[in-house]
Amino acid sequence: MKRRTLLQYMGAAAALSLGPKTVFGETSLASQDAALSGIFFNQLGFQPRRTKLATLAIRAGSADTENTFRVRVDGTGEVAFTGKLGAPTKDDASGDTVRQADFSALKAPGMYRIEVGGALSDRFPVREDAYANALRLTMRAFSGQRCGCSVDLGNGYKHGPCHKDGAYHASSGKSGKAPSSGGWHDAGDYGRYVVNSGITCGTLLWGWEMYPETLRALRLDIPESGKGTPDYLAEVRWNLEWMLSLQDTDGGVFHKQTSDHFCAFIMPEKDTLTSYVIGTGETPYKSTCATADLAAVMAIAARSYKPFDTPFSERCLQAARQAWAWAVAHPDVTFANPPGVSTGDYGDKDCRDELLWASAELWRTTGEPAFEQAFLAELSTRLGAHQPAASVSTDLAIEAPSWGNLRSMACWSYVMAEHRGSADAAVWKQRIREATLASADRLVASSRANGYGNTLLRRDYIWGSNSVAGNQSLLLLVADRISSSNQYAETALNNLHYLVGRNCLGVSWVTQVGTRPYMHPHHRPSAADGIEKPWPGLLSGGPNAGRGDAVADALPTMPPMRMWVDDQRAYSMNEIAINWNAPLVFLLAAANSRNI
Repeated sequence: MKRRTLLQYMGAAAALSLGPKTVFGETSLASQDAALSGIFFNQLGFQPRRTKLATLAIRAGSADTENTFRVRVDGTGEVAFTGKLGAPTKDDASGDTVRQADFSALKAPGMYRIEVGGALSDRFPVREDAYANALRLTMRAFSGQRCGCSVDLGNGYKHGPCHKDGAYHASSGKSGKAPSSGGWHDAGDYGRYVVNSGITCGTLLWGWEMYPETLRALRLDIPESGKGTPDYLAEVRWNLEWMLSLQDTDGGVFHKQTSDHFCAFIMPEKDTLTSYVIGTGETPYKSTCATADLAAVMAIAARSYKPFDTPFSERCLQAARQAWAWAVAHPDVTFANPPGVSTGDYGDKDCRDELLWASAELWRTTGEPAFEQAFLAELSTRLGAHQPAASVSTDLAIEAPSWGNLRSMACWSYVMAEHRGSADAAVWKQRIREATLASADRLVASSRANGYGNTLLRRDYIWGSNSVAGNQSLLLLVADRISSSNQYAETALNNLHYLVGRNCLGVSWVTQVGTRPYMHPHHRPSAADGIEKPWPGLLSGGPNAGRGDAVADALPTMPPMRMWVDDQRAYSMNEIAINWNAPLVFLLAAANSRNI
């Protein structure tokens, strides 16, 4: 989460003149809840072989007399499936009383509607490629975030070359012009941040490693298409090249490249503020977390691009080694915005998890013992023991990753490495596996207790809660990879269902995806381009019980799943961000794979 005030983030002009895409009061999707049928499910539909669940919300004051539901063929009305509704239960996160409809036995491809007591749901398909277009749109959303070049996604979603005026900020220890091309705009703003790029690119490259058969076939229609590297990797490289441009000659990495304040809600090419390379303000000017993040990501990139571009792979590995050496020599250089800079800081006061991740990825890539020794030494120190325990222990703290907590990514990379390793490697790997499966089991239990099937606890409805669901799915899919149980993959897919319709608001939190997608992201191009629909494939941050902006703070207190509004001003609930889209792409890659 990047801390901002309303005027800082929207820009003074935008705060005074909000434009045509702002939603007020009764026009918001959240307030349309009462007009829906009360039957909530994945608006993209279902794959024939997968579990198919819908949630029926029982409205206050309505009689709950139905025990049967039917699935009818859309168009003919023919009954394709009849089933019993589950017993009514109270859902804590939404405040709803709900019943479940399970029609997993319906496997015939077609277009259907669910009927309960005469009420018909929206139509939905059952088809093998139900999630294929969503994967394409959510990955092409990164193309729409490209900085420094013209962008054209078709249908009017385009902008000209932007942010070409780069300079070194005084906080960098340098002066004069600086490179300013490449990378992705981080979120609703036009900044670029190495730390957030770290988990974003790491997640996307892990998706490539885990689901290559799906992602190799993905066609994105980008300028690099057809030039030898799969489109998916070509898009990720756009951001990797920018990350490399922020590595200094000594191996350290500058934290971010942004203007000194957020611009108004204008198109990228109209933002003429200087894009500064910003440092820590004192020697050594680079930050440990950014440098270690780059080391980890470039180590993964060295593996991923080697079959397609050996020189780039070697360049990435060399950058990773240099970054690692710098970070080890400067293990605790943290970052906070220097005076006069008010853009997001991605401040992290503990970079040990980034160093742990870098050591694991470099060991996985190279097999060199020094990197494994560094990984095990740090893990042992954090656990307060120098010998691996043979039993499950909660002190491993395996949990869903975030930009500020990458320890689980490090542990998983160590487990998935193919090298034999030290004498203790087998014990450490088993311990990590057991801790991962224990965490995955807790998420399965959370999903089963939730009336809408997601894995979120009440405390998880924070700024960017939808990304928490996405990253919990990443944990579950790692558990799926290292176990023989299919319950973990199915639970991960429950989070997909939640994000695109099976929630108490009946909304798809992905722009232009599903039958009822949200319309007003906190995203400058979507607000400034003059097109009614927002740019496609962007995941909303989602419900946030903690609120955090003027619009959100004005909402009445409701159960946490309901704490969301479709309003572009509500950045604490409705912003987009690259690190939120990345786990969704990962999840959709898994959903489109036949290997889960």
